[in-house]
Amino acid sequence: QVQLVESGGGPVRPGGSLRLSCVVSGITVNPYAIGWFRQAPGKEREWVACIGSSGEATYPSDYAKGQFTVSADNARRSVYLQMNSLKPEDTAVYYCAAQYLCSGQLTSIKYWGQGTQVIVSS
Repeated sequence: QVQLVESGGGPVRPGGSLRLSCVVSGITVNPYAIGWFRQAPGKEREWVACIGSSGEATYPSDYAKGQFTVSADNARRSVYLQMNSLKPEDTAVYYCAAQYLCSGQLTSIKYWGQGTQVIVSS
């Protein structure tokens, strides 16, 4: 059974940075793209970044590309999301997810992590 576990969330002041981690277990070779999503209170879950099965990074928008950097180890068993210049509106639960191809379609997700809370506040 594939499992994804996020870590690295917590409180941070506006303008600060955080690096989230996602550890993929339950498989020997990871065939999946790993996406990062976030869900703020009262809002829909949105896609923020993804690293494909070939290691290529994909972002849904120029804003996301400037705000987030996704990376992974060679085996994509650990995937990271570097977040810089954080704003209060970045407050959300951040999830990593396994999917066959990078996509913002929630229906394409095979496995979800449990999420890690990020709170940006002064």
